[in-house]
Amino acid sequence: MKALGWRGCWRIARRDLHRGFRGLRLLFICLFLGVATLATIGGLTAAITGEIASKGQVLLGGDVEVAMSQREAGAAEKAAFRREGALSETIRLRAMAQRVGQGAGNGPSAVLTELKGVDGAYPLYGALTLKGGRAGPMRADELVIGQALADRLDVKPGDGLRYGAAAFRIRDIIADEPDRVGEGFTLGPVALTSMEGIRRTGLIQPGSLYESKYRIRLSAGASAGAAAERLKRAFPSAGFEIKDRDGAAPGTSRFLERMGQFLSLIGLAALAIAGIGVSNGVASYLAIKRNGIATLKILGASSADIARIYLMQIGAVALLAIGCGLAAGVVLPLGLVTAMRDILPVQPGFAVAIWPLVTSALYGLLIAFIFTVPPLARARTLPAAALFRETVDRWRGVDRASMIAVGAAGAAALGLALGTAREPWFAAAMLGAVAAMLALLTGIGLLVRHAARRAPAPRRPLARLAVANLHRPGAQTSALVVALGLGLTLFVTLAAIQSSLSAEIRNTVPRTAPDQFVLDIPIAAKDRFLALVGQEAPGAKVNMVPTLRGTIVAYGGQRVADLKQLPEGAWFLRGERGVTYSDALPEGSELVKGQWWPRDYAGPPLVSLDREAAEVMGVGVGDMLTVSVLGREMEARIASLRQVNWETMGFNYIMVFSPNTLRGAPHSLSATITMKGASEGAMARTLLAAFPSISIIAVGDVVAQVTVLLGQMSTAIVLAGSVAILAGIAVLIGAIAASRQARAYDSVILKTLGATRWQILGAQGIEYALLAGVLALVALGLGLAAGWFVIVRIFEFHWAPDWLLVLSTLGAGAVLTLGIGLLGSIPLMSVRPARALRAL
Repeated sequence: MKALGWRGCWRIARRDLHRGFRGLRLLFICLFLGVATLATIGGLTAAITGEIASKGQVLLGGDVEVAMSQREAGAAEKAAFRREGALSETIRLRAMAQRVGQGAGNGPSAVLTELKGVDGAYPLYGALTLKGGRAGPMRADELVIGQALADRLDVKPGDGLRYGAAAFRIRDIIADEPDRVGEGFTLGPVALTSMEGIRRTGLIQPGSLYESKYRIRLSAGASAGAAAERLKRAFPSAGFEIKDRDGAAPGTSRFLERMGQFLSLIGLAALAIAGIGVSNGVASYLAIKRNGIATLKILGASSADIARIYLMQIGAVALLAIGCGLAAGVVLPLGLVTAMRDILPVQPGFAVAIWPLVTSALYGLLIAFIFTVPPLARARTLPAAALFRETVDRWRGVDRASMIAVGAAGAAALGLALGTAREPWFAAAMLGAVAAMLALLTGIGLLVRHAARRAPAPRRPLARLAVANLHRPGAQTSALVVALGLGLTLFVTLAAIQSSLSAEIRNTVPRTAPDQFVLDIPIAAKDRFLALVGQEAPGAKVNMVPTLRGTIVAYGGQRVADLKQLPEGAWFLRGERGVTYSDALPEGSELVKGQWWPRDYAGPPLVSLDREAAEVMGVGVGDMLTVSVLGREMEARIASLRQVNWETMGFNYIMVFSPNTLRGAPHSLSATITMKGASEGAMARTLLAAFPSISIIAVGDVVAQVTVLLGQMSTAIVLAGSVAILAGIAVLIGAIAASRQARAYDSVILKTLGATRWQILGAQGIEYALLAGVLALVALGLGLAAGWFVIVRIFEFHWAPDWLLVLSTLGAGAVLTLGIGLLGSIPLMSVRPARALRAL
């Protein structure tokens, strides 16, 4: 027989390839899952980040933004801003919107909102659009409101609202606020008025909690980063928070970065798992074709001919699977964007992201090649006689050229993963973790096989047969251990993540949480405020604290602005934070180091710092901390460290100063009210009537917002994790399929010797149960470690898994995987011994 060549090989490959891909369906499913997952993740991430990047100026409201709390910029500062470019000024604060007139609707009479005053230049980029058309200049007695506020108060254009001391007429409903995403998280719906209008309210007073923002539009070609640096150098101690268009929405970007890390973890894990499924699928297919391969070799086909024939078959199916995966990666992001339109921070339009599709296709091709070559090399180099004996005498050799090719493809896949990752070290760590887990499970499989061979034979026949199945010739013990271990680990990981997120949702409203927060209480009205609360709700518990805003600008002898990268976990160094002062240790805190200052302390400024923040910054008692408050830098010595119980939802501050440090600064009071059966609505009406400038936050509304957000995140994580579980199940099916011929051979022999179907199935059930029992603890440890990393290191939540749920899920996963294994064995029971023996 002469060499077939590529054309002859393709003719045989095409005729031999079953129309329904019988034997290669597992290869198709695994590659499709891996490629579709990566393409979908890449496409969705590219769409969102691309939208944020392309609209950075619109989302920020300018090329550069300068923000400050509790004050407006001075004349010199505004002049410096104008030297950089066109300037727009806004003021934003939380305020109570009160409906004017009882006939305006049936909603509540007052709602906490985000009130923003804008000047005539707003917006510098984009357009403020209203339901009635594009917005124009607003008079001082007009405002426009978001649809959410209109629904909450049951009002419409033409109705009246009151903010503080001023009454307004609703001009229209906001259709699109261009810088909404850049404003960050809000506690209530939005209303916009003019700068003159917000000043009419009387809510902007010394000590009031408001934020001034100055957006700058630079000339064409000017560098936003350079302009931001110039302003930082010009006003180093002003306490500004400066952002440029490349960091328009840092909070949103950080969330997307964390979610992207998690999705990348899922994608890489699914890809690695799919690779194992590809290997099992190819091994199973070549086992089915073993007799045909041996026959071709006997007829004179060369090893190269064999390699071409089956490489073409496997390659054709792999290309089809990759193509279908890419098609899914194009369609699914569009569907996800449409389904999650209310969840996503931006609404990207439909666009095919080419690069994620290219990288996903390359990953698919490399994975298919890496996991296809070894079993194909064994079939190619194995002598014809050895092929007929392969069922009971396994040939494990792979030629050097094939190993070199696999190594080169593996290096290319690793280089692609690291080269395309936003965080190469994170990607390397994830790939290393996945590889270590697979190596561990493979090692356990070898140990199980060795232990089964050396263990004393059980007395009961079925148990003895089950143990023998673990080490007999042709046993797929290592593949089954990897498949079962992956499946159980993924079940535990998902259960731990889900239960920890559920605990995070439950802990957002502890039993000790107050009912209301009240902001911007004038200091002079403290006694009157307490009297009104006591009158409306006798026995109510009130906690009042001074409230200011401050920015940590230096610690440990270094300035925050000079740091190239913030320490891990230093969220409190990003912009302004709440600060207060107190004679006594605040509620909800425990002193863990140092001493509290005396009540009449009058020495140099002192500060008490949160213990975790001190550990992140690497400072302790006696070190110096510099904080900018109202544009003035103050250096204070750390007198003590506190353990802050954040879950109480009271007034918990990272920094508490000695009273002599801040008492003279303009500020207001804030209070929490814990009522016993009193009406929150009645309390709000009473307080607003007496203090129009205050803002009241209902804890229940905040908790509802946080609960919805965490619930949406939990759903997204479960859906993403389900992809990896599907890949794990596919691997298990592949491991069972790879061992099917050997098990069919054993089944026929046992039936010939008189064994019943139930006895054979029972022996296999015992075998799978033994493996699941050995792997339970391993899967529990690996799954908990993976869940902890996702919850604590990626999303920075508390680690609080429900152990009963985790263990129950582990048990249910074991039962499910056992069931899949037994279901895969049922077709073997129908093999008739006479027909099978004639086929040998």
